[in-house]
Amino acid sequence: MGDYNGGEYVGINTIHSPRANHGRKVSVLPLVFLIFYEVSGGPFGIEDSVNAAGPLLALAGFLIFPLIWSVPEALITAEMGTMFPENGGYVVWVSSALGPFLGFQQGWMKWLSGVIDNALYPVLFLDYLKSGIPALGGGVPRVIAVLALTVVLTYMNYRGLVIVGWVAVLLGIFSILPFVVMGFISIPKLQPKRWLVVDVHKVDWNLYLNTLFWNLNYWDSISTLVGEVENPQKTLPTALFYALILVVLGYFFPLLTGTGAIPLHRESWTDGYFSDVAKIIGGVWLRWWIQGAAAMSNMGMFVAEMSSDSFQLLGMAERGMLPEFFAKRSRYGTPVVGILFSASGVLLLSWLSFQEIVAAENFMYCFGMMLEFIAFIRLRMIAPSATRPYKIPVGTVGAILLCVPPTILIGVVLAFSSLKVMIVSLAAVMLGLILYPCIKQCQKKRWLRFSTSPDLPDLHTSVPENETLVD
Repeated sequence: MGDYNGGEYVGINTIHSPRANHGRKVSVLPLVFLIFYEVSGGPFGIEDSVNAAGPLLALAGFLIFPLIWSVPEALITAEMGTMFPENGGYVVWVSSALGPFLGFQQGWMKWLSGVIDNALYPVLFLDYLKSGIPALGGGVPRVIAVLALTVVLTYMNYRGLVIVGWVAVLLGIFSILPFVVMGFISIPKLQPKRWLVVDVHKVDWNLYLNTLFWNLNYWDSISTLVGEVENPQKTLPTALFYALILVVLGYFFPLLTGTGAIPLHRESWTDGYFSDVAKIIGGVWLRWWIQGAAAMSNMGMFVAEMSSDSFQLLGMAERGMLPEFFAKRSRYGTPVVGILFSASGVLLLSWLSFQEIVAAENFMYCFGMMLEFIAFIRLRMIAPSATRPYKIPVGTVGAILLCVPPTILIGVVLAFSSLKVMIVSLAAVMLGLILYPCIKQCQKKRWLRFSTSPDLPDLHTSVPENETLVD
């Protein structure tokens, strides 16, 4: 995926950050599964791609889309994450390249996008269980289930990132196994002609693109907790590489099995349908296994996303971009206030439908990714000699070309957004523009306490000669 320059990473200004030594560190295997859950968690939620476009376009989408979007995003995350191995991730990238105002906007949009994304998982969890437990389909039982699930998983995040990482490994294995079994059972029933069904006149492009986009993005989310990773200059690129393979295979083969082994009923392919596919192929026992795997998968995605969101807020506080209380850690080394804020956002948004949440999350995510692409290219231009332990083997022109296909895709996704989603998302963006001067006023008037961690490298003062970063 790129080049590793060797040696210990010591920051853009060659000063090692002792802050990175806090607590136990996350190793390669847990990091692979944390990324897996940040991005995917298994094929749960990809069913709408068949509903929107039919088997052929769904299968093609999960092979082609990773090349257009996932690979460039993972490569950029590997380079930038090892260049700035601290909590805060993409916020630090954008701040160093484009200044603190846009850095804050990046943090606001990506945090809000992450919280919106996390609100999906209680919805998906209950959608998979409601066929077996109809009471969870709505009303008071569903509300109680959402609250209980959020509290339990939030507590798991509180207990520590290393625990979350190893829990992700166990949940990942349990979530993948039933689809492997279903694949073997389905072999005698497969009819390849079913994979070729397509009707371009009956494609819901908005649903199709949003489903692909949601299931194959968020590779950069892991960057917000790189400060908790063991030897990040080697561990991060390696973990991203293996996670990319795991994600693509984890989508394509279950989709190949489900569309090839049973007759096509496009209208039935909605979130939760894989449990019905499992029952048709293997029986009730396989259906229950898939439902259990879905529940475990959504637990994994929830804790991984919340870890990313909360450590992002911690990283921003350590850089003086948020009040100091966001940097407070529990005795387990976890960001207490960040976890509570992220959990509150999940509860506020969990009443929305699956499709509405996906569309709103994608819209917010697109804005943040455009800033990341600009920051990546600008840092290549203004600081070409800065330390990059992992560097994509292309020059400035290659870096620009790498960002062109995903940028075009962002434009397409935004163009297909509904008016309702567009209005709500733009209102959220405007709120971020207002929040920044409000926070700066609080800092100026000393209404809240702000501080910058002395252990973090200075991104602006020790760049090689004739190179400058934006103040």
